[in-house]
Amino acid sequence: MSGLLIVGAGGFARETAQAVRDAGEFKLLGHLDDNPALHGTEVDGVPVLGGCDLVHDLPDARVVICVGNPSNYAARARLVRRLALPADRYATVIHPTAVVSATSEVGPGSVLLAHCVLTAAVRVGAHVAVMPQVVLTHDDVVEDCATLASGVRLGGGVRLERGAYVGSGALVREGTTVGAWSLIGMGSSVLGDVPPGEVWVGSPARRLRAADTPALDELSTRTARATRTVGGPLT
Repeated sequence: MSGLLIVGAGGFARETAQAVRDAGEFKLLGHLDDNPALHGTEVDGVPVLGGCDLVHDLPDARVVICVGNPSNYAARARLVRRLALPADRYATVIHPTAVVSATSEVGPGSVLLAHCVLTAAVRVGAHVAVMPQVVLTHDDVVEDCATLASGVRLGGGVRLERGAYVGSGALVREGTTVGAWSLIGMGSSVLGDVPPGEVWVGSPARRLRAADTPALDELSTRTARATRTVGGPLT
């Protein structure tokens, strides 16, 4: 049985630790967190071994990054980039009550918590957080580093672009795209496409404002990288 390190020691990390214990696929070694006050303590009986960079000192352990919240949902992507681990170091954690169809795929570093459902030909990328009781229906695509809070429902053919955050209980109409690093407020009903880097709330959902700085920084970083790939170095 492979050992597993959970990067982070907050709420999402604690929920993931419980899923790991329930699934029994990995031996949970402990949490890693950059808060020195937590080092040497235990969280729900799981030790906090040290800072996040300790992953490099334990090369045989698998890793899953479990950080981020609505006020800073870009934190997971930043840690992925900072740690620069190969894809095969990352584990995929799926709670035993989650239902993943044979035609669906879940990428490395992603976490599916209790009672999630992926119905048919769903594609979930890397480092995606799927909270309890989320339903992803046929042909949905969830790109890397997205977050789906508890009770989210996506209609068929929805695309959540990189880093998108969908709040608790939100509904997204079939065939709709939620742009990269945008945030959908809890309980919202999304009936049309959402541009990148915006916050939308309400039923029907409407634009409230631009996303917070960490998300916009990730959006601009991705855009700059794409420009360099297509057009060569930026000057």
